[in-house]
Amino acid sequence: MTDKNFEEQNQIPPAAIGADPSRKAGWEREVLEKLAFASLNEQRARRRWNIFFRFITLGIIGFGIWIAFGFSQQADEIVGPHTALIEIDGTIEAGTSGSADSVIPALNRAYSDDNSVGIILRINSPGGSPVQAGMINDEIVRLREEYPRKPLYVVVDEICASGGYYIAAAADKIYVNKASIVGSIGVLMEGFGFTGLMDKVGVERRLMTAGENKGFMDPFSPQSAKHKNYAQEMLNEVHQQFIDVVRQGRGKRLKETPDTFSGLFWSGSKAVEIGLADGFGTVDTVAREELKAEDIVDYTQHEGLSERLLKKFGGAVGSAAMGAVWSSSAARPGFK
Repeated sequence: MTDKNFEEQNQIPPAAIGADPSRKAGWEREVLEKLAFASLNEQRARRRWNIFFRFITLGIIGFGIWIAFGFSQQADEIVGPHTALIEIDGTIEAGTSGSADSVIPALNRAYSDDNSVGIILRINSPGGSPVQAGMINDEIVRLREEYPRKPLYVVVDEICASGGYYIAAAADKIYVNKASIVGSIGVLMEGFGFTGLMDKVGVERRLMTAGENKGFMDPFSPQSAKHKNYAQEMLNEVHQQFIDVVRQGRGKRLKETPDTFSGLFWSGSKAVEIGLADGFGTVDTVAREELKAEDIVDYTQHEGLSERLLKKFGGAVGSAAMGAVWSSSAARPGFK
């Protein structure tokens, strides 16, 4: 604020200021005080706005975290009987929603809740790890024995193949859509061999091992008959475990043919015909018609933001470590 503006606002006659030096000095002091107070008020206002915007930012971040954690209706919020729902979507591997670490705790919560009348396991998976699928299958068998009055039904969405069906075989009943893909009861071990290409481009493989079989299935070394036979025996063993699980789970409902355990897959309607499934249905129809409890509570263990961040960090570290472990093996058995 200039002297001229202050004079105009306060209507101080210039003559009066020039005629009285003491009054002029008091006026200057008054101007300085007003300027100081104005600056102080401006700083306070700026500080208040900064605090306000910080609270707004924190609120937005907090809301984002709340959404990221996937808060949903929990079983203890439901009064009365309900159907417990658990979903397996995607490949069955460690660190995914289809891992044993994710599915087994959800199964235990669903079975132990007094208000749940039964469990629906909705599966949409092409398969994955035989270890993860085997652990989930074993837990379902154990829980069915512990809670004989609580049935567990599988509802298939798009696909329930290989490791997905390994899990489904433990259910009381399996419901599909007529166009679902079901089956693929087999095991595979996949990899690549580059020895011929390396010979053509003149690349020499230098691999040193301690232990004659440490270089087993190395993609840059020739495959020996001994290693090939060993791998096939291991695949046959895991395949037989798969077959035993399906036979035990399906019992007399299974109509075996030479193709049943060949790795083929079928449509949902064909799966019902050959005894791989029991009928057609969705989550809603099974909850309403079979379990007689239309209220559905999702027990699926969803990852929170902190878990995803930790998993990304841990995955980066773990990938480096596992890369060294698996570098000597280009393939491992799996349900796919």
